[in-house]
Amino acid sequence: MHRRPLAANCSMLFTELALLDRPAAAKAAGFDAIEFWWPWQQASPTDREVDAFVTAVRDAEVQLIGLNFFAGDLAGPDCGALSVPALSARFQENIAVAVGIGGQLGVPALNALYGNRIVGVDPKQQDGLAFENLSLAAKAADDIDAKVLIEAVSGTKPYPLRTADDAVAVVDRMRAAGHANTAFLLDMFHLVSNGDDIDLAITAHHDKIGHVQIADAPGRGEPGTGNIDFEHHLDVLEHYGYRGCVALEYKPSTADTVSSLQSLDLSVGGTQNSCIHGAVGDPQ
Repeated sequence: MHRRPLAANCSMLFTELALLDRPAAAKAAGFDAIEFWWPWQQASPTDREVDAFVTAVRDAEVQLIGLNFFAGDLAGPDCGALSVPALSARFQENIAVAVGIGGQLGVPALNALYGNRIVGVDPKQQDGLAFENLSLAAKAADDIDAKVLIEAVSGTKPYPLRTADDAVAVVDRMRAAGHANTAFLLDMFHLVSNGDDIDLAITAHHDKIGHVQIADAPGRGEPGTGNIDFEHHLDVLEHYGYRGCVALEYKPSTADTVSSLQSLDLSVGGTQNSCIHGAVGDPQ
């Protein structure tokens, strides 16, 4: 099997360390590429906080290949801000900050979580708001040659995009409106947890996959702790021409991240430069 290069999601991995120490820890563990969820609680951190984050990534000599937009309180009730009226203004103010970081660090992909359904709000109104906010984000991201990613999410929160088809329908609507830089984030853990078929998702939507993330299911631990056949699914991705990174977005089952990496049946070293020099998830 030709294994795709791996990236470390530093919002899930190396959390035993302070946030600004994680890029260097990822580099020491053998990664040349990393990604982050939105690193702060607020949509608009101070210039000093942004500068410190950018400096930490640069000093570690890793490539930030993915960054989430502000998504509300992920540890609490929220799961994105695109479609949520109470969070919309903060998402819009966040666009310039996230894209600014992306421009400084050459980030090729920005992930926009859709947001939960809100009791008492018409779902069509929420979908219209999501389209407006996604359009603003896509237009801004296009200025730095970056993609905007849309993903299906599992769990108990009332997040409406549950399957690959759900997420790709949003991508299709965006592309039909002229936003060609929108793409599908294929997260194997979320799809399997929701009962979706990964192979069918890849086959049906391979030309729209902009990024791939993996964690095992059940449990969201490192590959090998659950039932997902990653070798098979990565072969299918390879067959359909996926040329981007595969990001490790799992909860380590050990006290420290490095120990969990040592148990993986996936090669960490040797090919990460493809994450840096190649576009994320461009079918070729």
